[in-house]
Amino acid sequence: MMVVAFEGWNDAGEAASAAIEHLQLTWEATAVGELSSDGYYDFQVSRPTVHMVDGVTRRIDWPTTLLSRCAAPGFDHDLVLVQGPEPNLHWRAFCDELIGKAKDLEVDTVVMLGSLLADTAHTRPVRVTGSSYDSESAERHGFSSSNYEGPTGITGVFHYACVEAGIPAISIWASVPHYVSQSPSPKVTLALLRKLEEVLDLEIPVGELPEQAEEWQRTVSELAEEDDEVSEYVRSLEERGDAESDLSETSGEQLAADFERYLRRRRGGSA
Repeated sequence: MMVVAFEGWNDAGEAASAAIEHLQLTWEATAVGELSSDGYYDFQVSRPTVHMVDGVTRRIDWPTTLLSRCAAPGFDHDLVLVQGPEPNLHWRAFCDELIGKAKDLEVDTVVMLGSLLADTAHTRPVRVTGSSYDSESAERHGFSSSNYEGPTGITGVFHYACVEAGIPAISIWASVPHYVSQSPSPKVTLALLRKLEEVLDLEIPVGELPEQAEEWQRTVSELAEEDDEVSEYVRSLEERGDAESDLSETSGEQLAADFERYLRRRRGGSA
């Protein structure tokens, strides 16, 4: 299983890349490869960074896509984690090279993580949507159908490239309130990990993320209350979101299926 997040346009609040970093640290991922920077990045846009080492030697880090591998307890597959900035150039070649890496590592399913700015209130549950390689998979994971047509990022392009190459691909997107898009966004990162947990049917330790999410929400609320106009806008988003939720309440069958998956994960995957 490969889990992918790209920084930049697909990563509002850096919520998706933070989810990958959380998995890397939680399961002590080890590097297994990278995609060369040359040919994919405009270094005047995605500039390399210079670092001081021991106050003497300089090191240059070039933008690149890194692949790491980890074993999740109770999971039958290894996880390949992919993270890097959205490339500036040659997206088709980039996708072909990354798909080649996936095949070399015997990946049989790819899960993309993304976050996007949306008209949603920070006080309400994070809206998580998704798309899958076929209708049966979409229904199994509880993804509603999407009729979106318009600009896309490397996440959407790589999803399509995987399916074209015969690798099942799933995309998970979480909404970041557009009025608080600065990173970090721990509440959104936590929502992505919870949905990934469902898709993989695997318990993911979340550490201090729940507490960080609560603190983030509390801080944003305090800032919003200092401005009457912002406070009123948040209330309007809350009312609209609550109305939409009332129209799309989860069915009893879906709740039962979700609860069964929860119990199965807590039992370590046993039936």
